[in-house]
Amino acid sequence: MTRPASPLKSADWLLDHLYDPNLRVLDCRYALSDPLVGRIAYLAGHVPGASYADLETDLSGPVREDGAGGRHPLPDPAALAAWLGSVGIGQDSVVLAYDDPGTGQGFYAARAWWLLRWLGHAQVYVLDGGWPAYLAAGGAADASEVDHAPVTFIPNVQSGMVATAEDVENRDPATLLIDSRAPARYRGETEPIDARAGHIPGAVNRDWSGALDEAGRWRGGELQAARLQVGRAPTIAYCGSGVSATPNLLARELAGVPLGPDNRLYAGSWSDWISDDARPVVVGEEKSGSFRLF
Repeated sequence: MTRPASPLKSADWLLDHLYDPNLRVLDCRYALSDPLVGRIAYLAGHVPGASYADLETDLSGPVREDGAGGRHPLPDPAALAAWLGSVGIGQDSVVLAYDDPGTGQGFYAARAWWLLRWLGHAQVYVLDGGWPAYLAAGGAADASEVDHAPVTFIPNVQSGMVATAEDVENRDPATLLIDSRAPARYRGETEPIDARAGHIPGAVNRDWSGALDEAGRWRGGELQAARLQVGRAPTIAYCGSGVSATPNLLARELAGVPLGPDNRLYAGSWSDWISDDARPVVVGEEKSGSFRLF
């Protein structure tokens, strides 16, 4: 298997290529606790030429009343392609997404990266270290908004990157199911967002934040491989709503496993799983045998 190219770019790379005509930068800063935080931060200062990508309106589809699809459903491919084209992203664009891992919210850029890859766009990357790394490298903050000329983005959906609830229920026993949420949510000790606590039976817990070091930079491929049991494939990753699982998917790519059948996202994730009361839920730590199945 050919090792995939790194999905990361450094702040120094960004500074060297900042004014390349085919570079498009997406500012993905956001906070689930306050949906306006990211846009306010963007308006206060961002990478020159960057467009703001809002998790709710740009990087997610409409939420269904019955909860199916989860809290952040995948956007309609045509709608996402139209939005990408409206901010100047076309087939030849090199796209760099960033967020602010210094605030503990280092997974939104990975969501944008995953979505573009899902639409078949290979030249998309995440800024290693995000906004703090850009500033530390000497990058300037720009408060002006640039309207890039609209272009046409033609989607080529990679269906093999996505797992459904049925795929999770009927998965091969050799498939590793990774719950990317915080350990307390995995065990069902707390659930600050969704209606039910616990995890999907058979899942192991690998908190997404373990993909980053204390400085908010991505750990190397060998550490990611050990953390995510890369020797065991295929893998399906999930989280609360299909957002914070994407760093684990990126981490597996750093370890040499490209997005696709061996590295899939359960897009609806926990919030989709619990939309059907018939699906089982585990509370507790499975390895210790101390858990309850509902």
